[in-house]
Amino acid sequence: MQNDTATARSEARRGWVRGPIRPFRFAQYRLLAGSLTLGLLAAGVWLVALVWQVIEIGGGPAQLSLVAAGPAVGIVLTSLAGGVLADRIPQRSILLVVFGARAALVAFAALLAVTGHVAFWHLALVGCAVGLANGFHYPAYSALLPSIVPPRDLLAANGIEGVLRPMCMQAAGPALAGAVVAVWSPGVALGLVAVLEAGAVLCLLALRPTPVRRDLTVESRHPLHAAVVDVAEGFRYMVRTPWLLTTLLFGSMTVLLLMGPIEVLIPFAIKQIPGGGPTDHAVVLAAFGVGGAVGSLAMASRRLPRRYLTVMILMWGVGCAPLAIVGVTGSIAVMAGAVFVVGALFSAPTVIWGTLLQRRVPPHLLGRVSSLDFFVSLVFMPVSMAIAGPVALAVGLAPAFLLAGTLPIVLAAAAIVAARMPRDELEHPLDVTVEQVPT
Repeated sequence: MQNDTATARSEARRGWVRGPIRPFRFAQYRLLAGSLTLGLLAAGVWLVALVWQVIEIGGGPAQLSLVAAGPAVGIVLTSLAGGVLADRIPQRSILLVVFGARAALVAFAALLAVTGHVAFWHLALVGCAVGLANGFHYPAYSALLPSIVPPRDLLAANGIEGVLRPMCMQAAGPALAGAVVAVWSPGVALGLVAVLEAGAVLCLLALRPTPVRRDLTVESRHPLHAAVVDVAEGFRYMVRTPWLLTTLLFGSMTVLLLMGPIEVLIPFAIKQIPGGGPTDHAVVLAAFGVGGAVGSLAMASRRLPRRYLTVMILMWGVGCAPLAIVGVTGSIAVMAGAVFVVGALFSAPTVIWGTLLQRRVPPHLLGRVSSLDFFVSLVFMPVSMAIAGPVALAVGLAPAFLLAGTLPIVLAAAAIVAARMPRDELEHPLDVTVEQVPT
């Protein structure tokens, strides 16, 4: 760590380290970023391998829906508990268990697949178990990052995650899975997932343990009682913190309005275009992912905006506006351009949001608040996908996209006013001018 500190101070004096390159000065961050990259690649491979494994054993849309629902259900069940543990147990230990469990679970599924013994219920159970493990991942990662990256570099570190997530999960991982499935089989692709997860474990084993940023020496309650009290404390903090409560409410409503049209309605909009088909759908989804990566990288390359709350909410709200074009355009290129902008303007403020939580939420509450953020997003995502179809049938495809593109703007303005964000962000500036290096 002394070498990391000396390097950071030397480069800061020379002034040549900028933007998303800065966090890589720290060896501990490089290890954490390595585990994150391998985990995201594994998730991207898993998504494609799972689909083709279901198809290989004779499954259709109903079976695939059942199997695909397992991870989502698992995450919802454990995300709040994940926040409690992230504030009580060293986060590195939690991540080791998460990656190790996922490696073992998927290796079991791969063994069943390559030996010809896999069934739908095997895949559903393994998927649900993987989801249960995933519920502990995000809170632990979010709480660990500020322990190894100084405040000045948190925006860049969160931007790196914002770039890695779409590039690995939506581009590199699926492409790698497709190649492996084409050359060998879905079972071999599942085995590759287990290998990538095991690689992430090796990165975490090399990561130096960090203590929990919370004093638990006076804890005397029963563990179950303590867990309930912890969750309640997280909810109380959320309710009495206007910028946090309002942003979570706004964010959950935006997810409700946005994800259903993107995931469910875009294929039908493509079908309305002469010649539109699956290849065009892949192009449009890729444009959304690339837009997200570009937006995250652009935000990570800048200083945190002084008006960070207002900029964040406005970008989320206004960024949904291009969806209105999707329902009326007759061009795949225009549609891809529209969702590229949506992806960029949706991901860029997410970088601000992650940094904001890590900078303004007290360290001993960060795991629980991160899990609340994760929980509300997950809860409304399947609801959005469930109601998108009926809404489109009731009002039409173009009006449904128009609602998804315009209502978030109204909600954004209401959120800014309700939480008095312009005053709050000036009273709590987050621009750091002095280099701070973790000890």
